[in-house]
Amino acid sequence: MLEQTKLMNLKKELVEYATLVEGMLEKALIGLQEKKADILKEVMEVDEATANRTEVKLDEMCIALIAQHQPAGKALRTIFMASNINNTLERMGDHVVNICESSLFLIERPPVKPLIDTPRMTDVVRGMIADSIQSFLNEDAELARSVCERDNIVDSLRDQITRELITYMVSDPTTIERSLQLMRIASNLERMADLSTNICEDVIYMVKGQVIKHHLDTL
Repeated sequence: MLEQTKLMNLKKELVEYATLVEGMLEKALIGLQEKKADILKEVMEVDEATANRTEVKLDEMCIALIAQHQPAGKALRTIFMASNINNTLERMGDHVVNICESSLFLIERPPVKPLIDTPRMTDVVRGMIADSIQSFLNEDAELARSVCERDNIVDSLRDQITRELITYMVSDPTTIERSLQLMRIASNLERMADLSTNICEDVIYMVKGQVIKHHLDTL
């Protein structure tokens, strides 16, 4: 019989991993806004290494729980979902590293335009990550639904950034390289939002047995 304390320990590790990824994203934005290469490099070298170790640890915990206790039903579904979230968080960490790489390029050059929408995107994405994990822990389908809906905000901000930067590139070709790096940042943020949405779609399926991909209005 699988002890609840072991499942709780697994969930606790998952929360700590998500908090680490959120922190990495926050530091990446600070490094970009304040032009601090040391912060960006810390995320890429120190935090990313910690994230990778955590991902391996969580993976081993999931395998051990299944091998030692042979869980069934809800416990097994919980472990499988924790494993999926673990892999998703690892991918999010990779996207943060991409953001840091682009930021290191940008902070050494004059700004193309004021950073307005990028911080907004970052704030929304950080909230989506936190709430996606919370929806899993509490089996909260309504919170999960709200995260899925916020994905539209992130998509709109990305599209707005893209339109503005295209205008800059057309009018001044010297901005092309910097604009492309800003677009890369926006694209990575948008992908992190998508990954948060994927977690919440699974939560809704787990709680309500409904597949909502591409049609949120059915919930």
